[in-house]
Amino acid sequence: MRLKNSYFYTLREDVKDEDSVSGNLLVKAGLIKKTSAGVYMMLPMGYKVEKKIEKIIRKHMEEAGAQEIRMPALIASEYYEKSGRLENFGPSIFRLKDRAGKNFVLGPTHEELFAVAGKMKIRSYKDLPFNLFQFQSKYRDEPRARFGLIRVKEFIMKDAYSFDKDENGLDISYKKMFDAYVKAFDEIGVDYLVVKADTGVMGGLLSEEFQAITDIGEDTIVYCDHCHYSSNLEIANSKKLTEESNEDLKEKSLIATPNAGTIDEVCAFLNLPATDFVKTMIYELDNKFYAVMVKGDHEISETKLSKVVGAFEVKLAEGSDVERITNARVGFAGPIGLDIPVIVDEEVTKMHNFIVGANRSDYHYINVNMRDFSVFKVADITKVKDGDICPHCGATLKFTKGIEIGNTFKLGTKYSKALDLTYLDSDNTNQYVWMGSYGIGLGRVMAAVVEQNHDDKGIIWPRAIAPYDVAIVLISSKDDAQVKLADELYDRLRSAGIDVIYDDRDERPGVKFNDMELIGIPYRITVGKKASEGMVELKKRDEDEVKVMTPDEVIALLKD
Repeated sequence: MRLKNSYFYTLREDVKDEDSVSGNLLVKAGLIKKTSAGVYMMLPMGYKVEKKIEKIIRKHMEEAGAQEIRMPALIASEYYEKSGRLENFGPSIFRLKDRAGKNFVLGPTHEELFAVAGKMKIRSYKDLPFNLFQFQSKYRDEPRARFGLIRVKEFIMKDAYSFDKDENGLDISYKKMFDAYVKAFDEIGVDYLVVKADTGVMGGLLSEEFQAITDIGEDTIVYCDHCHYSSNLEIANSKKLTEESNEDLKEKSLIATPNAGTIDEVCAFLNLPATDFVKTMIYELDNKFYAVMVKGDHEISETKLSKVVGAFEVKLAEGSDVERITNARVGFAGPIGLDIPVIVDEEVTKMHNFIVGANRSDYHYINVNMRDFSVFKVADITKVKDGDICPHCGATLKFTKGIEIGNTFKLGTKYSKALDLTYLDSDNTNQYVWMGSYGIGLGRVMAAVVEQNHDDKGIIWPRAIAPYDVAIVLISSKDDAQVKLADELYDRLRSAGIDVIYDDRDERPGVKFNDMELIGIPYRITVGKKASEGMVELKKRDEDEVKVMTPDEVIALLKD
């Protein structure tokens, strides 16, 4: 592409309303443009990057045996009502009506419609297995759109869905998709970890996330570099080293703790460590209240907590509800005498003579034991913390940040049952189809690559997804020898199948160099004063060295 008469622009200053490196650089480089919070134009050069990512993913989907289709983004609400997800998505789903008053949504994801498509083909076990995929817009009304393309309201997703007759078949299809993801992300050139994750509103038997490693990531990844254990923090486990206390059980007693309503305040008042305390938090799970108990130095994992009772909505109770339930100010909740269910972390059950709130303002109980209150359920409901031990090999766990760029789900029969997707088995008995779901966010991949590959001059694209392989920079359009050599080189590179951008604008050389570095083209060919000698300069984007070469040598190197 010649730049002189093309749609191309860059910005000189950082973008004030972009809160991430990738968002700022993509806007500065003229690849994307925000139109409103969480909504972006994909401009020509950004669109080329997105299409290259799409091409790589499509190749590996097709090699894994998946067939491409395209579903509508405008979907009748009834399909989400059947699966129960219309309510589960809550305010994050865009709802609208047509002129006849029929309810629609803008699709946040497409499991329901793919199940409907499956029903059109599947009659018997002989019709299975198969896999369908698409590239389609998704819409989610994010409460806090941010970080450029990382957290948006409209985005392109590649989603695939496998259909099998049983769990063993699903395992085989899942492995094919998993391997295809590994190949695609490796080819794109993104640094990632695969982690176990919560199935969330998708439901099903298993969820794994492909997390691009970057400091701006919204997810905390727990991993072990001595084995292959990795997990999202929300569901991560650690090896429990705590043994049950051998301390003799004492009788509980009430003590005054004036104005000490937090763990830190009570610790300071009693001059005791947080490990002697058990904090009781009042949670609202699907509109029902629960008291949740964990050790004083632990944090509650709301994702794990939701699984204990199968709740979709998890939130801390409002202060007014806490005061009504405990008959005390916030900060003095405890398990003794409560008339709501009490959920206890399994580590608490090993403690003797611990301290809890007394459900009375400015008072706590000391020497409390499990016998002193009723328990609804005991479970692992805490987040893994610094210094915890790998549950597989016993090494110390490590933490990093990640951006979820892809996920894979074993849905099982969740959607088949909701939408009556069945087949006749070899015994002529009706059975539910087993499904898998597999998604990749193209914009997130683009943003993650930029987060991982940039410097103070701009983006450094991996060649596989760069908008162009090479940039020709013409120093002087008034020098006939330069123009002739640059034109010939441009035509020869294109004929060789090399994606090339030709900066033939009437701009100063420094402007051209800065723009090519900002947009991140992997190689730059400078056609300048040495053109009269038949020589050009070649520079790789991430290296300082400049090589003087003949056009033949440049083309051979780029083709290789």
